[in-house]
Amino acid sequence: MNVAKWIDVTTEKLYSLDHFVVPQHYERDIESILIPHGIIMDRVEKLARQIVADIPDVEEPSLVVCCVLKGGHQFFADLVNQLKKLQTSSGRSIQLSLEFLKVKSYHNDTSTKEVKFSVTNNELMYYKGKNLLIVEDIIDTGRTMEKILERLSEYEPASVKVTSLLIKKTSHSNGYIPDYVGFAIPDAFVVGYALDYNEHFRDLDHIAVISEHGKQAYAL
Repeated sequence: MNVAKWIDVTTEKLYSLDHFVVPQHYERDIESILIPHGIIMDRVEKLARQIVADIPDVEEPSLVVCCVLKGGHQFFADLVNQLKKLQTSSGRSIQLSLEFLKVKSYHNDTSTKEVKFSVTNNELMYYKGKNLLIVEDIIDTGRTMEKILERLSEYEPASVKVTSLLIKKTSHSNGYIPDYVGFAIPDAFVVGYALDYNEHFRDLDHIAVISEHGKQAYAL
C-alpha cells in the first residue's frame, strides 16, 4: 500500500472514550475512538481539494457525485459542502449533480459475497456520458465496489472515480484501492459518522471500534 495517499491509522493511535463526548446510550457499546470527528472533517476538506485539482479545466466543468447509501451519506454531505466552495485552476465553479445508490452487503459485522442493489435500469441510464464520483464510506474486501463499477460500466459514463473515507487493512481484500482515500484503518469493525451496525451508531460523530457488548446488544 502507498501510505502517502492516505492517513494510516493503527491500534496504537486509539483514543480513550474519556477524552471525547459520546452519546450516553453508546457508552458501553464502543471500545475506543479510532478517528475523532474533527480529524475526519479536516481530511474531508483535503480530499475535496484533491478531487477538484484532478477535474479537467474545461469551460463548463461538471460532476455527478453519487452516494453509496446508507453508510456513505455523512461523508457524502460533508464532501459536497466542501466541493461547492472550490473552483478549478482557472477559477471556474463546478456544476454538481447529486445521485444515490442503495447497496447492502453486510450481515451483522460480516461482509457477504452477495451485493444487493436498490436502483432501477432507468435510473442508471442517467449516468450515460457523465463524469461520476462514487462516494463510499468504507472499502473492506473490495468486492462491493467492484460490483458497483461493473454495473455502472454497462451504462457508459464518460469517467468514473471513487472516493472512500476508509479502507480496511485486511487479508480478505482483493487489492482494490479507490482513487481518493481518507484513512487506512485496522481490521476491526468500526461504527459512527453514519457507519452502522444493523442501523445503530449512525448518530455517533466519531469513528469508533464497536465493543462485544455492542455487537451482542444490536445483533439481528
